[in-house]
Amino acid sequence: METCPVETIVQKISGKYKMLILHRLSTLGVKRFNEIYRLFPQATPRTLTRQLRELEQDGLIIRTVYSEIPPRVEYRLSEEGESLYPILEQLARWEYERSGQPQASARS
Repeated sequence: METCPVETIVQKISGKYKMLILHRLSTLGVKRFNEIYRLFPQATPRTLTRQLRELEQDGLIIRTVYSEIPPRVEYRLSEEGESLYPILEQLARWEYERSGQPQASARS
């Protein structure tokens, strides 16, 4: 039985913070864990770590570990993750149109 492509993408981006993480990395660029954590103060470190690992496993973000003391870890979008930006923007545009809010561009 063939898997539905919508089901596949929903599995990759579903999660409490995954789409938000992707959007923030799209608009803000490379971030360290604590910087991402500060963007989502309601998230627990465990939940955020799990969401980041799943996004990395699905090839949507790249985790880079630098061998420094203390260790430094950075997260950035992969090419595949970058390709989701227009889709996230379209979802935002849909919400702006539906809600009547003025739309602002997220990227510079």
